Amino acid sequence: MNSSDLLSRILDAAARPRAGSSDYDLNPDFTLPEGRRLRPAAVLVAIQTEGAAPRVILTTRSSALRHHPGQIAFPGGKQDAADKDLYATALREAHEEIGLAPESVEILADLPRHETVTGFDVTPVLALVNAPFTPRPEPGEVAEVFTVPLAHLLDPARFRVEQRRWQGTWRRYYTVPYGPYYIWGATARILRVMAGMAAQR
Repeated sequence: MNSSDLLSRILDAAARPRAGSSDYDLNPDFTLPEGRRLRPAAVLVAIQTEGAAPRVILTTRSSALRHHPGQIAFPGGKQDAADKDLYATALREAHEEIGLAPESVEILADLPRHETVTGFDVTPVLALVNAPFTPRPEPGEVAEVFTVPLAHLLDPARFRVEQRRWQGTWRRYYTVPYGPYYIWGATARILRVMAGMAAQR
């Protein structure tokens, strides 16, 4: 099945109600704190269609950042008071972090929300980049901008479950490695949801 068909399946699935995901999905023994307050955020799952096959834009976060330093992530961040909605948040953050102009982006759908261990309620915004794009990473936030073939990220067989010690206990999480890039945590979990949506018939 080609990438266009897989993307169509994701859009079909996005039109139907679906439970969100969280960093705790693979850790059923973990008890979420009562009364927790999540901060709204959004990330842009931007797909470039130039070239032989569609590719997804990802970043390596600066090691100086407070949250998730050095990790691989989608462009995105917390919602500001001036953002009219979470789409605006995703577009603004992508423009600030990697220089992607909002007018070059066609929003397709919002994907199931994801709760992070750092207290964010993240809405992944699926979009196409419909103009030539040369990344301009913001040095204070982004160490690198790179792309990964969409087909790689939508193949459930590419995902693994690994674990490490976190706050005194073993924490399990998804990974979807690509070449030298170790994609894990919230980013891999969002991508695993996408892969599951693409696999639906």
